Order: sequence, then C-alpha cells, then structure tokens
Amino acid sequence: MSSTNSQTNTSKEDNKEAPPKPAAEKPAPPKPAAEKPAPPKPEEVLPAFEKEFTDRIVNQFTDDVEVGYVKENRTRINVKKEKILDVAKFIKDQTPFDHAESVSGVDFPEDKEIEVVYHLGSYTDNRYSKQVLALSTRAPREEIPNPGNDSTKLPSLRDIFYSVEFHERECFEMFGVYFDGHPDNRRLLLPEDWADIPPLRKDFRNKGR
Repeated sequence: MSSTNSQTNTSKEDNKEAPPKPAAEKPAPPKPAAEKPAPPKPEEVLPAFEKEFTDRIVNQFTDDVEVGYVKENRTRINVKKEKILDVAKFIKDQTPFDHAESVSGVDFPEDKEIEVVYHLGSYTDNRYSKQVLALSTRAPREEIPNPGNDSTKLPSLRDIFYSVEFHERECFEMFGVYFDGHPDNRRLLLPEDWADIPPLRKDFRNKGR
C-alpha cells in the first residue's frame, strides 16, 4: 500500500510543469559603422588656352563680370548690362573673337529678368576656329510688356559686331527686349500691329489650344 502511494506521489511530482525559463535577452543590434568621410574632390583643372583669354577679360573688368564656365572650346562670361558695351568692345579689339554667330534669349519670370546671350566666334584666327564665347547679360522684365516703351532694354552691340543686326531684331519681337542704338528696331517676323505679349516669353499662351 505504501509502495503504491509512493509511486502515485512520484507520478504527481513528475506531472508538475517545470517553471518557465527566463527568456534569453536578445542581443543588441550592431551599431552602424561610422560613415567614412568622402574623399576630397580633385581640383578642377581648367583648359589652359580657354583660361588664358578668359582671365584677360576678368582681370580687365573684375567685379563687372562673372565667369559662367570654362570648358574646352566653350566659355561663358556674364556681364552687368551697364558694362556690356565696354566688355564687347574689349573682346573685339583685344581678342580674336571678331563676330557674333548667334544671339539667344531666355525668359526668367521668377527673377523678373530676360537674359540675352551673344555667341562669339572667330574667322581670323585658326586657333580660335572651334571656340565659342557666350557673352551674357540681362534686362529687367516687365510683367505687362510694352516693347520699346518699358524698361526691358539693353544697349545694342550692332556697331561692335555687325552680324547681330537681325538677331537683335528677333530678340526684340520674340522676348520684347528693345536694343538702344540699334538702327532698325522693327519686328522681323511678326506683324507690326502685333498686340499680344512676345511669343517666346514663358507666360505666352496660344489661343485655341
């Protein structure tokens, strides 16, 4: 009898659940490796030929000009509009850039300005035959344009670079930039009675589209 009770007690003790083991703590996530500092960018080496004539212009006019870029066969100089005649005359007289290949305009309504860019080249010096010098300046932009009778004006470069005569006329009618000193500021493509805003401004909308 006692043997049976002993077996029963042992069986009951065996059936008791063992206390749960405490959960093992999860290992902390590894700390991210510290970012290595980026290697310093190599100093840009400007092409020597282009840098030489660009430096001549900048040294002559200092704070009145700003270099936009200097690349192989391509350079850009931004000029205050009050100095555009002086800078253009210096380039014509002191460098081989002897003509304007084209003139373009860019409308910047957020800046309330219109940019005019003269692309200059050389017929007379073979070393400059592939070079294009972009000479850029800006005029104030009127919200309600009245071309020729508002403040959107720039000095004409026609007496320095004769080839700009028709290009400046096109900028006048397409962007509304009047060129003081131009001998013939008539429209080139649009009718003289054009009453809408200049068609290459960003706020121009074609009716019916």
